[in-house]
Amino acid sequence: MKNIIVVGSGAGGGTITRELASKGVNVTLIEKGSFTKTENAYEHYDNADVGVELLQTSCIGGTTVVTAGNAVRTCQKYLKNMGIDIEDEFNEIEEEMGVSTLPDTHFGKGTKIIMDKAESMGFNTQKMPKFINPESCKPCGKCAFGCPRDSKWTSNEYVNDALDHGANVVTNTEITELITVNGEIKGVKSNNKEFLADIVVISAGGIETPRILRRSGIDAGNNLFVDTFVTVGGIIKDIKFKNEVQMNALIKLDDLIMAPHYSGILFDNSKNRGARENDILGMMIKIADERSGRVREDYIEKYSTAKDVGLLAKGSTTAGAILNEAGVDPTTLTSTIARGAHPGGTAAIGEVVNKNLETEISGLFAADASVFPVAPGAPPVLTIVALAKRLGKYIEKEFQLD
Repeated sequence: MKNIIVVGSGAGGGTITRELASKGVNVTLIEKGSFTKTENAYEHYDNADVGVELLQTSCIGGTTVVTAGNAVRTCQKYLKNMGIDIEDEFNEIEEEMGVSTLPDTHFGKGTKIIMDKAESMGFNTQKMPKFINPESCKPCGKCAFGCPRDSKWTSNEYVNDALDHGANVVTNTEITELITVNGEIKGVKSNNKEFLADIVVISAGGIETPRILRRSGIDAGNNLFVDTFVTVGGIIKDIKFKNEVQMNALIKLDDLIMAPHYSGILFDNSKNRGARENDILGMMIKIADERSGRVREDYIEKYSTAKDVGLLAKGSTTAGAILNEAGVDPTTLTSTIARGAHPGGTAAIGEVVNKNLETEISGLFAADASVFPVAPGAPPVLTIVALAKRLGKYIEKEFQLD
């Protein structure tokens, strides 16, 4: 039986490990971080300031444990034009993950007023599809810290399923390089420890995946995007928005998206005006930034282009107008710094991997946001899972795994 190693346990790695293990394949998942209780996921943030503040997480489940649970199909049309049809995979995972909009009982006062005012101003406003179980969810505003009630789907569910099917999981182990012979993958190394395999899937994220690939001579790490976002907000007394389900609505413009969003930075910026945490109402503005960065062994470089800055300014102005209509004191409006939640593009399809996500090294694949050919400008989890599920099917079909 062939041995398969998956590096990284986030949306891509957790999915493909489960897909292969459920078919009886001998698969080992290797994770840099550790197992952790979901409610403690915030302790595993591994952020970096690279021109924009870049948000990352290192633990079993990766960034899925600190997402807002947003289930948006991204890049589907673009990928289909490249010959990659993931419609079936989207349908499968939306059922598996319980994707739906939350009931009205899970919409707080702040979100409702933002939705009402945005809609009355003519904006395309809708409920955000979520992979959150409304029966166990008690809105608390802590999605981005790790759900204290495990009401949100995370790739931990797929990892646990893979364990039940016999997968091996190795934690607290950072993969430092690949083992190759004559252009074929033979395994991976963690410092001086070797793990041998016939097939390797790198799912370490948009920053670490290209670093691993570069150490084996693959020209990865170029054209970094991060889905740049800012959060704009201000004071409206006793709105208690902080405790609501965050990003529970989606407001679409032609070239950016907005969503209700609380940030502690807004509160920090407003303390000198006598604001309390319960007095802040905010909105996130997220753009599909240009691929203007790069990842190297010892640094990450990312800057906002003139186009990016213009879109953020447009979105911030629009959000300010909506918040003003919602009752926020316009003299209290403030903004966070630019941040990036979805690094990717650094091992892109058509550049570093082919349509089946395989690199120039035979048997070596990538399956995370690094393979995205363009910035989604929206939560990418659903698309990463769909691509990883598709890859699992491909590996099972094309390789003799028994």
